[in-house]
Amino acid sequence: MRFVDLMTDQAVLVELGARLKRQRLERNIPQEELADSAGIGRATLQRLEGGRSVQTGSLVKLLRAFDLLGGLDVVIPERVSLPIAQLEREQRSRSRQRARRGAGSASSTSESQDAHQRQWSWGDAEDSQ
Repeated sequence: MRFVDLMTDQAVLVELGARLKRQRLERNIPQEELADSAGIGRATLQRLEGGRSVQTGSLVKLLRAFDLLGGLDVVIPERVSLPIAQLEREQRSRSRQRARRGAGSASSTSESQDAHQRQWSWGDAEDSQ
């Protein structure tokens, strides 16, 4: 069975519990041994495998004991790359860059104009010097 958006919360918990129980049985680990290695109580493991709610910390400990914690990166990625979010980031970046260039270029433009005026003079002005 796949987790789908149309499932009730209870159905998701039942399926999650069934999958965790299947992991435990396929690895041939007794409940008590798994609970001890995960650092949770046996009753907590039984609740989880039975499709009942437990604390998130208990689930994390159990996933770590199964060496499945890395799977959370797939479930909840660090960043979501939505095209609209990428476009907004680029637009913000562009507007910030324009502002910095505009502020910096005004002073560098006046400096280059001053330097240009100092270098250039009328031909007869040189004769008078």
